Amino acid sequence: MSELRFVHLGFGDEAVEYHAAWQEQRRVHTARFADEIPDTCLLLEHQSVYTAGRRTEDSERPLDGTPVIDIDRGGKITWHGPGQLVGYPILKLPRPVDVIAHVRRLEEAVIRTCAEFGLETTRVEGRSGVWVLGSELPGRGGLALDFDPRLNDEEFDPRLAGPEYAPSNAGQRGEDRKLCAIGIRVAKGVTMHGFALNCDPDNTFYDRIVPCGIRDAGVTSLSQELGRRVPVAEVLPVVEKHLRVVLEDTVPLPRAV
Repeated sequence: MSELRFVHLGFGDEAVEYHAAWQEQRRVHTARFADEIPDTCLLLEHQSVYTAGRRTEDSERPLDGTPVIDIDRGGKITWHGPGQLVGYPILKLPRPVDVIAHVRRLEEAVIRTCAEFGLETTRVEGRSGVWVLGSELPGRGGLALDFDPRLNDEEFDPRLAGPEYAPSNAGQRGEDRKLCAIGIRVAKGVTMHGFALNCDPDNTFYDRIVPCGIRDAGVTSLSQELGRRVPVAEVLPVVEKHLRVVLEDTVPLPRAV
């Protein structure tokens, strides 16, 4: 793969409005398809926004009518905003494109990033993204598994259930929790969209939706897991380093047919 170029679109007070970033993605995608530019990764923070992939259901959206931007990536609904590092790698892949292999490479770069901060993360079978696995917490006084309404109530709605079932409190319940969401699209052999790594966000924004359509797990951040503030600025150079290693050194192969 050619050398990877990084472009910083905006952070902090210069966080990028979602439509503006989406338009820039499309512009860069067109240029990459035409071989006018090398493989490029856009890195940024977004202004607070909910975005919904093609498979999002109405029952997963905010109940209070908060606006949601419907977009052309895979996956379901999620939140972007301050304290979250977003990366949009726009890469030309060999055809036929192996989408799963591309997702795995992004996951690997994030897993290596977290390891450098001293946090063990992993993949969860059947669920994209990077996760912190749950653990049993004896005497935690939380949910009794046998009585967890999510197991038997098809109409259970975590958006109405209060803090006890809030996605942002999954760590207190000892459940699996997603640290980094990944959703992509491939058009004309060139990737779009990418990953959103929670560094130091307000995770209660996730409590207004069903994040990624998952009702039996939650969300977390580097700050929450490490017990100290881990700002985007601290994570940015580490993510760049590992993206460069993984994406430049791993030669993508065409999907087997």
